[in-house]
Amino acid sequence: MKIALITGSAGLIGSESVQFFSEKFDKIIGVDNNLREYFFGKEASTVWNNDRLKDKYSNYTSRNADIRNVDDLEKIFKEFGSDIKLIVHTAAQPSHDWAAKEPFTDFSVNATGTLNMLEMTRLHCPEAVFIFTSTNKVYGDNPNYLPLVELDKRWEIDTKHEFFANGIPETFSIDHTKHSLFGASKVAADVLVQEYGKYFGMKTGIFRGGCLTGPNHSGAKLHGFLSYLMKCAITGEHYTVFGYKGKQVRDNIHSWDLVNMFWHFYQNPKQGEVYNAGGGRFSNCSMAEAIEKAEIITGKKMNYSYLEANRIGDHIWWISDLSKFKKDYPLWNWKYGIEDILSQIFEATNGRVNH
Repeated sequence: MKIALITGSAGLIGSESVQFFSEKFDKIIGVDNNLREYFFGKEASTVWNNDRLKDKYSNYTSRNADIRNVDDLEKIFKEFGSDIKLIVHTAAQPSHDWAAKEPFTDFSVNATGTLNMLEMTRLHCPEAVFIFTSTNKVYGDNPNYLPLVELDKRWEIDTKHEFFANGIPETFSIDHTKHSLFGASKVAADVLVQEYGKYFGMKTGIFRGGCLTGPNHSGAKLHGFLSYLMKCAITGEHYTVFGYKGKQVRDNIHSWDLVNMFWHFYQNPKQGEVYNAGGGRFSNCSMAEAIEKAEIITGKKMNYSYLEANRIGDHIWWISDLSKFKKDYPLWNWKYGIEDILSQIFEATNGRVNH
């Protein structure tokens, strides 16, 4: 029996992992207790997605377990033991705004929850490949001190800078910077996953995501940039742009492309390796560009306003350099660009809000 265990299985990356790996493993065990609804309200509930997965994939089983509770996890790990060959750990509190509201909750989910998952893996299935979805917020606001140039619709890095061609690499410092409390809890988890690989010799991979996106995102005001923006574009709900003249740049990676990175890593795993995982130069946009594209796709003017105050620790310009991953896994490449992503989100969100 070959089992994949996926935490946060009803979330964006978790559900994409269920879909992707359902054809490659005998059984998929999902762990999800819909904390996203607690974080962001009913509109962010992932129950609909969990129900969809259970209906569609006969080898998918969902467990309502909390990663903060070792007893919950131990029951699952003891039941399946060494049959677990892959762990995709996506469960998290994902918003840097929300983290400041409940620091204990944020840290216990992101850091302690990750430690619990690592230790259960070490004790019950140490040969399994452990994949962790980290974040570019581990670099804090250091990227904001790069030489940035203001263009008509976006901020851009100076063309003479070494990061211009491919974006920001994994060697960029994560120290001496403001991370947000969310960024700090994810740093703790990120370093733990590295350490379990390097210290215990486990097969662990850390993927520092840019904007992770796709049609199955339950976008909310505090998390899910493109998904929430498109939802507002469709419904006419008010959208607020926070600071940087609305020209802040994000690279956006489709959930399928990210999970395909996991698949390549699984087939040739390393110990405690760190990779940036975003849209890179292939797929990125500014807030202003995204609004413009959403208006074209929906055929409606967006109802939005601008606030001068930016979010604390927010990036002005972020593009991930994926050169390291592409060197280690040369058969991987992006499949979905920004236009594909927005069109898919529109179709999926339009279907849900008008259902």
